[in-house]
This record gives sequence, C-alpha cells and structure tokens, in this order.
Amino acid sequence: MAKTQNNIVSELLSFPKRRISIFREIPVNKQGFILLSLSKKLQQEVMNELDDKELIKLLDYLDPDETTDLLQNLSVYRRKKILKKLGKEIKEKLEFLLKFDPRTAAGIMSLDYIEVNKNTTFEQLSKLIQKHEKRTGRFPTILCVENGFLKGELSPYFLATNKRKEKVKKYIRKVPSIKYNETENNIVKTFKKHPHNKIVVLDDDNIILGVIHSDDILKLIEKKSANTLPDFAGISEEEDVLDPALVKVKNRYKWLIINLATAFLAASVVGLFQKTISAFVLLAVYMPIVAGMGGNAGTQTLAVVVRGLALKEIELKTARRVINNEIIAGGINGIINGILVAAVAILFNKNPMLGLVIGLAMIINLIIASFFGTIIPLIMKRLGKDPASSATIFITTATDVFGFFVFLGLATIML
Repeated sequence: MAKTQNNIVSELLSFPKRRISIFREIPVNKQGFILLSLSKKLQQEVMNELDDKELIKLLDYLDPDETTDLLQNLSVYRRKKILKKLGKEIKEKLEFLLKFDPRTAAGIMSLDYIEVNKNTTFEQLSKLIQKHEKRTGRFPTILCVENGFLKGELSPYFLATNKRKEKVKKYIRKVPSIKYNETENNIVKTFKKHPHNKIVVLDDDNIILGVIHSDDILKLIEKKSANTLPDFAGISEEEDVLDPALVKVKNRYKWLIINLATAFLAASVVGLFQKTISAFVLLAVYMPIVAGMGGNAGTQTLAVVVRGLALKEIELKTARRVINNEIIAGGINGIINGILVAAVAILFNKNPMLGLVIGLAMIINLIIASFFGTIIPLIMKRLGKDPASSATIFITTATDVFGFFVFLGLATIML
C-alpha cells in the first residue's frame, strides 16, 4: 500500500540515520512537496545531502515561488550553481524572486498571472490563458490593468458563461493589493480586512509584481501561530524538535528557574496560613482548583490581548475599555464557576460556609486573572519586550499568589 505524506514525514523524523535513503525512495514528483512540509532545519539537512542533479529533478515539479522557498536554504554559492543548470525561463523567474526578502510580500508572491485590459474579449483571454498554461503548466490569475496600473481581477468563472466576442470590462472586480516590502504581519492584516482569495503585490510605482494566493497566506498564519507556541511555553523560538538534549536544556533552564522562584513565592503565601490549613484540611483539596482556574482564565485573556497587540487594535494608553470588558467577563465567569464549585463543596462536604469561601475566592481570582492577563502584555509591549514571551509566568504568579491569599484569607476570617 502506498505511503501517505504524513507517513513519509513521520519516517523522516523518526529515523535520522536513514533519512536520506528514505527520502530517495520517494517518487521524484513528490519529493519537493515532502520537503516543503518539513521544518526549515530539516529541509536544509536533506538538501545538503542531495547532489545537484537530484535537487534539479525535484525542483522541476514545483512552482517558482515554492522553488524559491527551497533554494533559500542553500548557500549562495550552491544556489548560483543550481540556477545555472535550470531552464532559461524558470531561471529568470527564480533570480527575480530571490532578490526579495523571504519574509516580505515579494518573498511570498507567485508569478502565475496574466494582465489584460478592460477591452480584451473573452476569446482573446482564452488564447492568453492557453499560452500561459502551455508555457508553465498552470492556470493563471487574471488581472485587469489600465495604463499599466491594477484595476481589478477577473474570475475564471466568467470564461464559461459569456460570449466569446464580449469584452471583460463588465466583470472586473476589485482585488486587495500590498506593497512588495510589506511585512508578514501586514500581509495577514490585509488578508483579514479583505477576506479575498488573493492579494496583488505592487512595486513602488504601483506596477504589478506578483500575486499572493490564499493558501500561501493561510500557511503564513499557521506558521506564525506555531511560532507563538514556544513563547507561551517558555522555550526558545530557535529550538527544533530534533535538537540534542543539551541544546534543549540550554534553551529552557532560565525560564524554569524563574518559574521555580515564582513557585516559592506562591508557597510562601500558603505558609502564612499554616494554622488555617491545619484546622481545615479540606482547604488543601480546593486550593489547586482556585489557583488552576485563575491561571487558565489569565491565559485566555492573554491570548486575546496578544492577538489584539499583533493586529495593532489596542495599546496601553487606549486599553481602559479592554481592561474593563475583560474584568467584567472574568467576574461573570467567576460567578458561574464559583456557584458550581460551591455547590460541589456543599453537596459533598456538607459545609455551606466552605462553599461560600470557595465561591467568593473563585470570583475574585478570575477577576484578578482577567486584570493581569490584560495589563501584563500591554506593559511588556510598552517596555519593548515580547508580550507573549514571559507573560504567562507573571500571570500565573499573580493568580497563584493572590488566589491563595484571598482563598486562605477568607477561610481564616469566615471558618
């Protein structure tokens, strides 16, 4: 039975000593697509083991923009060697694309498009498309221009529904555009503002350079989402799943030491209420619930605020409305969860006062979590720090310290 792409990738990750032999067993028409699904580090390792002929063969099955992505893993010297051995047309396209920063709009764009003017007939358009397909093997994006400037896009749908002699001008629709040097964040922001299936890339003179398709933007969004995970977990962005154990230790130990220090801080708060805990042992059962719910609520708020900062929707000086909304939401969630946990305490422990203490502590701690989950990333951004990189540590510390203090303090007063 034929192996799926996921099976092949799994084998490449699981057997590093046999990686190249496994890769060479993949049909050449699939090798490039498998490479593109791997991490940059793994792409480099595999490509460095392949000879020039093998690389050229697998690149023949890829689009110019996909080929560009892979060639950027090679040294400048080897990249030039590969380019010399490619066909003239593909070589020209690749040399053009490789001029641009891969993290900008021009570095992501595709060159599969044709330009027509508003007076082009559908018969003429069909011939242009056939010519492009014969040359590249791919159906192009159809862009309409006037005096060299972008006017809009024509959907391929109209090719089948209109008369051959009819002009395309009635069917042109607007399409979002972006300058070639815009960053990945601005590409995603433009896509979200204009949920279209593509974005046209323009140069400084507003001349068309290429097209970014929706699947490339979705890959970019997925990549950026994946890149935030190490920040939330307290690990280095440069760390790879295949790194040696000592490299992983080097990237993580500092954050774990900070976590250890904050854990001692929370423990010291608990130590202040030893007599209360000794008198009411059941409190120890509910302490992790109160602290854990606070940490989860704070992380939820953090995720929303970090996304708002990334999209430039909020900043510290205009954040009062956001803080108020999050505090209100935290209070309502606290009431809902506080009632549930209080009911459990009353039902199972037959102690209404314990239920009241736990319920009140839950409400207060979720309000605290919402406040710190909002304010900490805003402050870090204002200080020029990455708002996602260490915020979870400080939020968890705040919810643990204040959560234990409120819960045990109320217990001391009321029980």
